[in-house]
Amino acid sequence: MKPTNLAFLISSAFFSMCFSTQLMADVDYHIDINQPVHHLAQVSVSFPKTEATQFKVNLPVWRTGRYQVLPVADGVRLFEATDAKGRALPWERTASGEWTISLTEPTAVNVTYQLHANQLADRLRHIDDSHAYLDASGVFMYSPEFRQQPISVDMKVPNGWKSFSGMEKGRHPHSFIAANYDVLLDSPIETGINQHFSFDADGREYEVVFWGEGNYDTEQILIDLRKISGQASMIWDDYPFERYVYMVHATSGATGATEHLNSTVIQLPRFNFRERKDYLRFISTASHEFIHTWNVKSYRPQGLVPYDYQSENMSDLLWVAEGSTSYFQNQLLLRAGVITPKEFFEDLSQRIVLNQDNPGRDTQSVAEASLGQWSSTWGDYAINHSVNIYSEGYLASMALDFSVIKDSDLRHSYRDVHKALYQNFKIPMGYNVADVQQILTTLTGKDYQAWWQEFVEQPVRVDFDNLLAQAGLVTTYGDKPKIQVETGMGLSGLHADLVLATVAKNSPAWNAGITAGDELVAVNGLKITADAFAKRFDDFTPGDKISVTVFSNDRLKEVTMVLGEQPKGTLAIKPLEQVTGKQKAFFKSWLGIDWPFDDDGEWLTINEDV
Repeated sequence: MKPTNLAFLISSAFFSMCFSTQLMADVDYHIDINQPVHHLAQVSVSFPKTEATQFKVNLPVWRTGRYQVLPVADGVRLFEATDAKGRALPWERTASGEWTISLTEPTAVNVTYQLHANQLADRLRHIDDSHAYLDASGVFMYSPEFRQQPISVDMKVPNGWKSFSGMEKGRHPHSFIAANYDVLLDSPIETGINQHFSFDADGREYEVVFWGEGNYDTEQILIDLRKISGQASMIWDDYPFERYVYMVHATSGATGATEHLNSTVIQLPRFNFRERKDYLRFISTASHEFIHTWNVKSYRPQGLVPYDYQSENMSDLLWVAEGSTSYFQNQLLLRAGVITPKEFFEDLSQRIVLNQDNPGRDTQSVAEASLGQWSSTWGDYAINHSVNIYSEGYLASMALDFSVIKDSDLRHSYRDVHKALYQNFKIPMGYNVADVQQILTTLTGKDYQAWWQEFVEQPVRVDFDNLLAQAGLVTTYGDKPKIQVETGMGLSGLHADLVLATVAKNSPAWNAGITAGDELVAVNGLKITADAFAKRFDDFTPGDKISVTVFSNDRLKEVTMVLGEQPKGTLAIKPLEQVTGKQKAFFKSWLGIDWPFDDDGEWLTINEDV
């Protein structure tokens, strides 16, 4: 029997069997969006009778989907607590996201507070005069004592607003109910002036809610989301939901997306939908978040089960949770006919180039990056000594996929690993490294501990041409590849000055003693400007020695730089000159589509509706 969207995360078997959407909730939330233009609302929570003498209420210090501690509680003011008779109760702030209320006798507890919500970029909470986006982790306090109790949410919103969520509707159009706080936390609410659409795919109901004006094409988005939503069988054999909600924000600049239990929110600047490259970014993000409904929301590493909302949830498998999702997202689009094979391989080519240009790939493993995600930053040091669980996790997943396909004689792929994780480790279970390795052994008959040590515990080093050759492919910069100058210096792109944001490790600039934060002044004694930054170095050839003048800690410094070289042009993935039937069979086992090239190595005309 397929689990419903509400019962899915209930850790208590009692509530799985007994919770009814008609029962009165034990924890009642109310939010009055009373000053939307100033991003303010009033929140109240009614907790059941408690026997505790020290009653704790919490606001999470992080939100699901973003593995970093955030200053969430900074949006709370005017906290008050009262007993069942409305009498004030003494309280004190005992931690960043914790308030401790003192009780002298058993009583129900009511809590109220003012909420400031202007964190749209964090996809945490945002209120203005057109809408409110409410992720419970940044809005609704909970008590650990009543975390598993049924809850209700009632909202008072401006006239004309419409409210949507993955939760079930409550007593009126602006109310919702959930089995427990975990479901509430993973079911954000979008309420406001919006457009709403619905469709069915593979026996499931889908809703799409658009907030904000922009240059998006709702008809095309609905067509493609429907194609995506019918592709789950590419990996899994059933669904963890009956209804799913896509929330799309057309913003004034905020970007990003977050997966939830049976919904997602996707944000792009309002005029970044029309161009094909922008649309591909949007639709691939939608695919990514949809896949997360299984990978993360249905099964996830042990360190994240159950969620601890008040501290870091450590795991060395975040690269599987995020990187593998990135790896599958365009495969799903490819099979659905939303993108062409050419677009798929253009994206893969860009990922390979980014990997080759990242000095941190020689320093950090995906396991270490997973453990370090909670404290990660992305400055100069990180770029030179770190990898990203998304991009590097993608490549580790790809290497693992090719290994499984080869070792199983094309009978299985990495998709089968995730199918087994879903079948055998549904929440409230969690999987660990040994579990993944056992699945790999079951599928291939081989021990994967050595592979794991080489590609997961150590920095990922992939010979992409040898890897892709198994599928009849090769990377190329063209028949007559050209080279261009490399310096290793990068600007932030935010200022007109020439303060260096990055200097790549072991690059010409690095070896010359230039570092991030230095301000570039002159090359060979002639002043350089931000507009001429790239063009100026095109005046030279690789191997040339040039004089570079910088301000370093406000002190003028002149150094000699020996210019390096890098490929010029765009990396492409093409078929080998001679491709065997075995390689074409490997290709199909990998991507699930037929060989997309003609006898001359040109793309076949397919997916003409894309």
